[in-house]
Amino acid sequence: MKVIICGAGQVGWQIARHLASEQNDVTVVDNNAELVRRATDTLDVQGIAGFASYPDILDRAGARDADMVIAATHSDEVNMVTCQVAHSVFAVPRKIARLRAQSYLTAIYSDLYRRDHMPIDVVISPEKEVAEAALQRLAAPAAFDTESFLDGKATLLGITIDPDCPVINTPLRQLTDLFSTLKAVVVGLRRNGRLFAPDSGDQIFVDDDCYIMADTNDIARALEIFGKTQRKQERIVIVGGGNVGLAVAQALEARTVRVRAKVIEKSRLCAERAADALERTIVLNGDGLDVALLQEANIARADAVLCVTDDDKTNLLSAVRAKGLGCPMTIALINDPTLIPLMGQLEIDAYINPRATTVSSILRHIRHGRVREVYSIGDAEAEVLEAQVLSTSPIAGQRLRDIDFPEGVLVGAVMKGGKYVKPTGSLRIEDGDVIVIFAIAADVPEVERLLQVSIDFF
Repeated sequence: MKVIICGAGQVGWQIARHLASEQNDVTVVDNNAELVRRATDTLDVQGIAGFASYPDILDRAGARDADMVIAATHSDEVNMVTCQVAHSVFAVPRKIARLRAQSYLTAIYSDLYRRDHMPIDVVISPEKEVAEAALQRLAAPAAFDTESFLDGKATLLGITIDPDCPVINTPLRQLTDLFSTLKAVVVGLRRNGRLFAPDSGDQIFVDDDCYIMADTNDIARALEIFGKTQRKQERIVIVGGGNVGLAVAQALEARTVRVRAKVIEKSRLCAERAADALERTIVLNGDGLDVALLQEANIARADAVLCVTDDDKTNLLSAVRAKGLGCPMTIALINDPTLIPLMGQLEIDAYINPRATTVSSILRHIRHGRVREVYSIGDAEAEVLEAQVLSTSPIAGQRLRDIDFPEGVLVGAVMKGGKYVKPTGSLRIEDGDVIVIFAIAADVPEVERLLQVSIDFF
């Protein structure tokens, strides 16, 4: 498949890395020559320096015979014009655009939108994706990372192991014996900054980041076994009343179970806009770092604080200050992946990485075929893939223990006939089964070869 990726920032680079590793013909376009050079030096891709919306630049990038254009520059207008030019001038079959401005999104999703007027096949809204990720974090407050699979039947939980965890120093194989009816599998561990797929003899230690794939109905029990308790989220303080904070507050208002939310927004204009859009939510105009304002928001009695301003450092410091004032659960929006290691030191409970959520969303739309879901973990350290098994796949008809998966790969869940099945060595994988696999980034191409999905994108 021939793909042109417009924008060589973090999102564009990650998408290029994924697609290039699958032997696709990838060309990266950016008006920043240094970013293009970084992509061509580190990845098996071609690069063009120039404005992606210019027809001559797209022509040089190979748009005449391209299968797909992914417009992920920092400008909504450039992304939209790029898709228009790709459609009108070069007849590119599939076009994906990342758009941030709510005004554009409202128009595109309304009846006013016509595909022949603005030919974008898939619109990715980072703010929408981040708001959904924030709601997932609030739904599982004991986890720093969550994602749903198998039509909601399975859930990935990322939890940090505390000193009071009852299964510390217990080999994973013994956990299976001790909790034989628990439908959960430890698929990944991050220890001393390194993420790996554990084997049955590995133990869990204090301060490990543990990734667990569990039957959604068994989440509460799984968290209890690993020393976590679920807390009701009845009072939420949101620092940041922009698109993300507003979307979260509106979603909380729409819930049947009453949630009392308060929004703190520094910009008076944004605060007034949020107050007009919300019905029951209190909006306070001021700085989320202001102790007096946090106390006015009754932060000590809040069940969680969600810090989603457009500044990483403000989010980190607001979360730290809220924790110091007595808030038990803190969630911060972090764009810069190099700041994520500070989470533990600052005692911040969970984070949301907008780039990771955007990359996962784009990959999900690219990999139509048999891949149903892709979730990027950490700074693209690993992926969790959900895919339907083909009859021609090398793993079809084999028991899990007999499949030659790479060392960095573990099966987390299987769905047979629409029902969740916990993976065991004796489980036979059959044509039509849906399988969820945790894979370290370097092993993803081999997983896709075993699933035989990388050739089926459309």
